[in-house]
Amino acid sequence: MTNLVRIVLVEPSHPGNIGSVARAMKNMALADLVLVRPRSFPHPDAVALAAGADDVLAAARVVDSVAEAVADCAFIAGTTSRPRNLTWEFATPREIAARVETLPGDARAALLFGSERFGLANQDLEQCAVLVRIPANPAYASLNLAMSVQLLSYELLVARERPVARKQWEAPPAESAELEHFYAHLARVLEEIEFEDRTGYLMERLRRLFNRTGLDKNEINLLRGILSAVTGKRRRTVPPGDR
Repeated sequence: MTNLVRIVLVEPSHPGNIGSVARAMKNMALADLVLVRPRSFPHPDAVALAAGADDVLAAARVVDSVAEAVADCAFIAGTTSRPRNLTWEFATPREIAARVETLPGDARAALLFGSERFGLANQDLEQCAVLVRIPANPAYASLNLAMSVQLLSYELLVARERPVARKQWEAPPAESAELEHFYAHLARVLEEIEFEDRTGYLMERLRRLFNRTGLDKNEINLLRGILSAVTGKRRRTVPPGDR
C-alpha cells in the first residue's frame, strides 16, 4: 500500500526541508510527493538534503491547491499540533496507518503536512477525514517537517507487516474530487430550500460528517440523486413567481 500513499506538503518554506522529506520518504518506500505552492522549488538545498533521494524530488509535482493535490485520493488525513475550535476526530500515526491498510488495493491515500510556521489552514483541513497528532512532549511538541513525515511513513511501513482486519467495500471509495462535487451540490440545494444556517458553520460540519463516514462511489451517487430529486420536486410544486 505504501506505493499508493501520497505525501502532500502545503506551502513549505525551506527547500532543504523538502529534500529531507524526500529522504525520509525513500527510507520508508514512499515515492509520491506533491508540493502545494512551495516558496522555492526546485532548489540546490533540496537536492543536497535529499541525500540520494533525487528520484523522489525529480518526480515531485507542484500544484496550486490542496484540492488539486488530493483530487484522486479516497482517504485524506491532515497533521496538526494545534487545538482547533471545531469538533474533529484525532488519531495517532499508528491508527492512521491501520486505516490506510484497510483501504481497497487501488485506493490512494494522502497525508497532509502544513507549512513549518503555520501548519495547515482550516480550509485545508476541510479536505480531511481525520486529523493526526503525533504524541510528543506537551512542553515542546513542535516537530521538524521531515521528522513528522518520517514518523508517519515508518508507521505505514510497519503496518504492512502487521495483520489487520479488512473492510469489505461494496464499491470503490469516493475520491476527493467526487466529494467536492457532492458538497457543491449539497450547498446549492441547501441555499435553494433556504435552510437556515444558525451557527455559520453548517457546511464545515456537514463536510466533517461525510468525510468521517468514508463514502463509496455508489453512496455518493445515491446522495446526489436524492438532492436532485429534492430540487426537481420543489420546482414542480413551487409557483414560478416564488422561485
